Amino acid sequence: MHKVQALPGAFPLHENRDFLSESEWVIFKLLCKPADSLAEEDAQALSVATGNQVSPERCDVLIHIVRISQLPGLGSWIARLLAEAGFSDSDLRNSSASHITASVNKKAGYNICNEATTLALQALQLQWESAES
Repeated sequence: MHKVQALPGAFPLHENRDFLSESEWVIFKLLCKPADSLAEEDAQALSVATGNQVSPERCDVLIHIVRISQLPGLGSWIARLLAEAGFSDSDLRNSSASHITASVNKKAGYNICNEATTLALQALQLQWESAES
């Protein structure tokens, strides 16, 4: 269990929310591709598999959402915001937490992430780093 979930005022980094539109959900269900399996996909090939109903750019974002949400302590809600701000799971390991949260806020056009969120993300980054060692 990650202790950062309890930081007062932090965005609920661990929370999961639906990130597929209804039509995307139906398409992937018909293809027998559960959302979690998208992490292993190639965006272009996935788009072609959907009959180009989902663009390669959108497939790329979906792939990043799933990969980011697989990092311990992060759920799909923040993963969607991070992916839409242009981050990958690798970026989250290698960029400063303050840069990441500032970029999410800039993309959204308002402050979603505050100082507590930045500190929570920084704590997760330290946990990921120590787990890799």
